[in-house]
Amino acid sequence: MVAGPEQTQKHPTMPEVREELKKMTEVGFPTLAMGLVGYLRNMTLVICMGKLGSLNLAGGALAIGFINITGYSVLSGLAMGMEPLCSQGFGSKNLTIMSLTLQRTILMLLFASIPIGFLWINLEPLMLILHQDPEITRIASLYCRYAVPDLVANSLLHPLRIYLRSQGTTWPLLWCTSVSILLHLPITIFLTFTLSLGIRGIAVSTFVSSFNNLFLLLSYMFYVRVSHGHETLNKPLLPNSERIGLQINPCLATSSLKEWRILLRLAVPSCLGVCLEWWWYEFMTLLAGYLEKPHVALATSAIVIQTTSLMYTLPSALSASVSTRVGNELGAAQPGKARLATIIAIGLALLTSIFGLLMTTLGREAWGRVFTEDTEVLELTMAALPIIGLCELANCPQTTCCGVLRGSARPSIGAGINFYSFYLVGAPVAIALAFVWKLGFLGLCYGLLAAQLACVLSILTVIYKTDWERESSKAEDLVGGSDEFAYADEEWKELGF
Repeated sequence: MVAGPEQTQKHPTMPEVREELKKMTEVGFPTLAMGLVGYLRNMTLVICMGKLGSLNLAGGALAIGFINITGYSVLSGLAMGMEPLCSQGFGSKNLTIMSLTLQRTILMLLFASIPIGFLWINLEPLMLILHQDPEITRIASLYCRYAVPDLVANSLLHPLRIYLRSQGTTWPLLWCTSVSILLHLPITIFLTFTLSLGIRGIAVSTFVSSFNNLFLLLSYMFYVRVSHGHETLNKPLLPNSERIGLQINPCLATSSLKEWRILLRLAVPSCLGVCLEWWWYEFMTLLAGYLEKPHVALATSAIVIQTTSLMYTLPSALSASVSTRVGNELGAAQPGKARLATIIAIGLALLTSIFGLLMTTLGREAWGRVFTEDTEVLELTMAALPIIGLCELANCPQTTCCGVLRGSARPSIGAGINFYSFYLVGAPVAIALAFVWKLGFLGLCYGLLAAQLACVLSILTVIYKTDWERESSKAEDLVGGSDEFAYADEEWKELGF
């Protein structure tokens, strides 16, 4: 099943490059648009909090940071463990392993949501132990308690998105997300201001928006199944099921422990890889509070995080796209095409990173004035943004390469590199420059730059040394092959499943 050496060593032709670019764009563009739409939703929340007053804005900001760290990053990271199984399974046309992985991932996220929800409900005593402001803590705790149902919605949304994206079905994801976001603004205004629910209304509108998105997505899937007589969620691949230990009624079968272990072995490192990077930005914000003029440093930190969140939509879309493409081609025993997808994705990442550098350098004053008119904050922001642009030169390729590692079922390597880069390189550099050499907030930014450089150099080395024939062989061991029950690739794309 593994391709011969000539398949991966030959130089790609221009038609092959154009075809790969087309496939990557089909997955990546809707994913990018979906990320931008999601960013607008978050901006809507912050604007509405600001309209409620500075106390609600501070409490809401604390709550959003807390739920991002403890909830959304964990669920998103765990869900990424299903990417190699679904994308490689689709490439090999092993539909059973895809449906089993979807069901198991949903169960895993729902179980993970239980302790997270308990933590959100008990935020107030925790923050008071950490000597946070009581009034700000009260507002943040109120938001978190009302946001708990969003854990349930995201436990279904994340796996369903990955399940569809692994098959190249991304446009329906964009339309469903866009409609839910269009409804989000009037719902938020109605709950927050018309019904005078305040910060509670903003939290409720968040999970209402998520459930609207989930309802639209499930409606689309149900429509496709009914209108085309499609049986994707239950159809077993009998010839393979015995060999890889799958059961026709799988989720709670005792003989599926091996498959649960495989999923967890992929999900936990994926989660760590995501969380380690997310947590570093919160670590950066925490350190900013200990600097001279902490209110200036914290305000600048908030602007920097908003900037990096916006710029992250580009590499995030590339990462998701290349993860799908690499997984599909490895599952289809096409290591040469997986390698080509990797090269093209890294090239696109380098180009988009230049765009980020130009935006943060040439447009730093205009962008800073979007958030503040405070002279001190604006000056510090204008000094920090070019450094953040340099970070983007490294962040975009390294985020894209993380997608390659996920698609080839190697998330533990990415997690290890993130830990080494951000906490053994970036954190000491940031502390030394900010507090010992007295560079203040700019020292923290240089620490981030050091972390990103260490990360991109390490991960590019891993990608360069990848044996694609070996990865294709590992994909065959992981997901097996197809049989007479599998649908042709063209049929799946036509049906949107």
